Amino acid sequence: MRLYTHPTCLEHRPGPGNPESPARLEAVVEAISARWPNERWHHAPAATREQIMRVHRADLVALILDSRFQDADDTLHIDPDTVLGPGSADAALHAAGAGIHAVDGVLGGQARRAFCAVRPPGHHATSMQAMGFCLFNNIALAAEHAIWVHGLTRVAIVDFDVHHGNGTEAIFAADARVLYLSTHQSPLFPGTGAAGDVGIGNAINRPLAPQTGSGAFRGLWSGDLLPALAAFRPQLVLVSAGFDGHRRDPLADLQLDADDFAWLTGELLAIAERHASGHLVSMLEGGYDLKALQECAIAHVDALLEN
Repeated sequence: MRLYTHPTCLEHRPGPGNPESPARLEAVVEAISARWPNERWHHAPAATREQIMRVHRADLVALILDSRFQDADDTLHIDPDTVLGPGSADAALHAAGAGIHAVDGVLGGQARRAFCAVRPPGHHATSMQAMGFCLFNNIALAAEHAIWVHGLTRVAIVDFDVHHGNGTEAIFAADARVLYLSTHQSPLFPGTGAAGDVGIGNAINRPLAPQTGSGAFRGLWSGDLLPALAAFRPQLVLVSAGFDGHRRDPLADLQLDADDFAWLTGELLAIAERHASGHLVSMLEGGYDLKALQECAIAHVDALLEN
């Protein structure tokens, strides 16, 4: 098991009132470090421009990496929720680099699983548009690296963030080498992820009604998504680990608890053990109640460590 983060991920500052604040990452790293003081954190290297452009168009890459700012408080709003500042480019590069490096680590034999505590999150970013707090699509870049560099032909992306990962699904909509599976609240931002959205048969979306709780959540995964994941026989399991489905999260209305995320993590690991030599890389996405975020991150990492 490897833990990845980087201090520059704290330098992306969307401004007062934005829920995707540096405090989120500070809370996660502090909680994990306190719970497992002997676990080493690995500093994630920055992704290269060439790696980013495997997934994203040149104009988006230039916007994020080449924008210039007059002072430390200067910002550029891509949309009302998605903001660039002086530290955003480095943060985005290291967030993307964490997933890429973690894939190299698990497929290269240094560890069988990894958790990347990074920000900004990524799963809303499309090939051409940053949106929904997301600049580069970290999990998509990790998947593309596994295919491009390591030659994998069956990569699964499991997304249990409360918001649908529209960017991830769109990037791989016509790529049969990637299976995308998502549960998410609906209706809710970004308004995508209907059950009928199946790509070329490589996307499984299961919208959840507001107030959905543990029983329905676990039942849907047990009876539907996990069997589909196992049937795909993934060579690598990638996880968009959003913890904003917790009942205390201010941006959504599901009724999940940390135990639900621990349970699902264990189920994903069992499939990874069966089909992927245990290879699993998890990347932090959402989660905006800091106490709930800490509880869920600890439960998730505890499952990754114990199974």
